[in-house]
This record gives sequence, C-alpha cells and structure tokens, in this order.
Amino acid sequence: MHEHEHEHHEHPASDDPRGIGDNQPRRPLQWQVPHRPHGQEQPKEASAEPDFDLVEASFVEGFAIASDPTSFLRLAAVPFAAQLPDGTQLSLLRVELDQVTDVGAVTPHLGGQSYRYDPLPAKLVSRRRRLRLIYHDGATLRPLSLAEARALPAA
Repeated sequence: MHEHEHEHHEHPASDDPRGIGDNQPRRPLQWQVPHRPHGQEQPKEASAEPDFDLVEASFVEGFAIASDPTSFLRLAAVPFAAQLPDGTQLSLLRVELDQVTDVGAVTPHLGGQSYRYDPLPAKLVSRRRRLRLIYHDGATLRPLSLAEARALPAA
C-alpha cells in the first residue's frame, strides 16, 4: 500500500456524549468550575449554553465600563420587566458587581466543633467577580443570576 492510500474500513460510532471520535463534530468542553455560594448549584438555564460562566464573566467586564448601561443590558437580552407564571411582576432595579478575594481557608476538625484556619499563599488566592441582577416583585427584592434573568418570561 502506498503512503497516500487509505484502507477503507468502518469506524465505530462513538458513545461519548462530547462527540469525540472519528467523523464526529466536536463540542466545546466545560472545564471551568465557577465559584457559587455554598449550596447553590449552577442555574439550569446556563447549562444550555456552553461555557456560560465565561459569557457571564465577559458581561461583568463589559458592564463595568459600559458608557450606556441601559443599552448594554438590552444587548445582553436582560429584561427590565417580567411577569412570572403566577402573575407576579418583576422590575429590574439595579445590577450589583462585587469583587471577591479568598485569602484564607478553614478546615473543620473531626466532630465539627472547632476548625483550623490557614492564610492562603499568594498562588492559591482566588479572585472573582460576583454578579446579581436585583428585581423588585412589589414586596421584596429578588437577586437573580444573569442566566435566571435572561430566562424570565417577557412582561
């Protein structure tokens, strides 16, 4: 067989959900783990869009320097008003951006009655920005993530 010839044979289909294998389209892999408050899972709405945490990070960067924040929100498809299925009206009041820097860690001792505290070395310090879109429902404030806000039904 010459080096430019290829023996024709069947390639088995891959069962890999990422689409890795011969003649399979490759989808982007999510490898980043966004920091979320304890007990809060990634919103289900975000899982439909690959690397949504990167989209959210880009939103935070752009919003912080936007000369017209209202137009920026429109471009990002963030609704200013929404009506929930139960009839509750939501109105966007503000966008909150926080800078969070973790500089220490606690480890509970066996039994959980005490803990050990350790300052983090510089290479383990983590910095991140936190985004919340604050809506008012007529009685109270409701902080939503970007994914939750974008998934709101139109008013």
